[in-house]
Amino acid sequence: MSITALNPLDGRYESKVAELQDAFSEYALIRCRVLVEVLWLKALCAEKGIPECRALTKKESLQLDAIIVGFTPAEAEKVKAIEKTTNHDVKAVEYYLKEKIVGTSLEALSEFLHFACTSEDINNLSHALMLKQGREILAIEQNNLIAALTAKAQQWKAVPLLARTHGQTASPTTVGKELAVFVNRLSRAAKVFQTLEIRGKLNGAVGNYNAHLSAYPDVNWPALTKGVIEGELGLVQNPFTTQIEPHDYMAELFDALARFNTILLDLDRDIWTYISFGCFKQKTVKGEVGSSTMPHKVNPIDFENSEGNIGLANALLRHMSEKLPVSRLQRDLTDSTVLRNMGVAFGYTLLAYRSTLKGLGKLELNEAKLAADLNGAWEVLAEPIQTVMRKAGVEEPYEKLKELTRGKTIDQAAIHDFIKRFDLDEEDKDCLLKMTPASYIGRAVQIVEEL
Repeated sequence: MSITALNPLDGRYESKVAELQDAFSEYALIRCRVLVEVLWLKALCAEKGIPECRALTKKESLQLDAIIVGFTPAEAEKVKAIEKTTNHDVKAVEYYLKEKIVGTSLEALSEFLHFACTSEDINNLSHALMLKQGREILAIEQNNLIAALTAKAQQWKAVPLLARTHGQTASPTTVGKELAVFVNRLSRAAKVFQTLEIRGKLNGAVGNYNAHLSAYPDVNWPALTKGVIEGELGLVQNPFTTQIEPHDYMAELFDALARFNTILLDLDRDIWTYISFGCFKQKTVKGEVGSSTMPHKVNPIDFENSEGNIGLANALLRHMSEKLPVSRLQRDLTDSTVLRNMGVAFGYTLLAYRSTLKGLGKLELNEAKLAADLNGAWEVLAEPIQTVMRKAGVEEPYEKLKELTRGKTIDQAAIHDFIKRFDLDEEDKDCLLKMTPASYIGRAVQIVEEL
């Protein structure tokens, strides 16, 4: 960790998001460019319709593979050194590769490096690879979150909880069922994020294979480039582009990620609120301090940190999803600076996920508080009582219960006295008299079991 880092992701939080460096750092971007350039050269060499770019020997193929495998941060620094002269990052990669094959049999093929390519051919595929790797990292933590919530939903599926709508006491539920709602929401959002196509193009300066066809008009360029994009890189070819891949898939991906994050933020706030009510307790960690002046405090900082980091992540994700699909005519460069912040958005997202997971691991139920809340809210039984009264044909049951309960504190005796005043079916009346706020939970347990 650098104490002088400008960005907290590279300073205070570096150890918590370190694996994203391999996906989104400057080194990662240059490494991806090198990979794309080398695979493109290999594809050209394998194409019989390009005789000047002859087939590679096994030794030559291994030499190119070694450039990819051996591309370290130190090698990336060499590219950056070249860039100081070229003032062009992609051209620096081309010159670096040409230097790497000087003095070998591959040197004769050096002019087929970056053949017919525009810089964006290399960049868009590199960014796609970075997103693919970054998504895999986030997907692991999304699945961990869902698994942790699922376990707690099952564990607490039958623990009654006084619900609150508009902040007021409402029909009871269970702790597990409320968590199950978030499991379902997060699972759906994760599926969208994790399965969206990541697209790419390799079709030249304006997307028409102009330069390609000028040199080799008989080559099936769409098929050749598809082999690299889909066969080698595991992406999806987009045949309809200008100079740039339009970034629509990126917008979809960032929107999907922001949606997952928003659902998680909703969970963070709900759990924070339950903690403030005393429904949850938090395990203490030896040596931790909750306040510099109030020794008793155990603050819900993990959920607060998650909420704050989601705010930062989603601000970037939403800006990128709105900005990136907009480019003047065949292209402008306003996307370049924005794309360099993909890792920042993913970094704050990863921080949020790990904060929530940490917080979930410290949660304990305060069952005494949960029971007390329910026992102090007999008014919530007004709902089942008036529903049974409707069944029995009693006039204006809602209005009668409203007069009894609205804005008042009602105890068990008052509820029972009210029930006994009416001519109800004995079985129904007996059921209502046995009912308590803690038992009035509907199908909450079964809903969790249907997860």
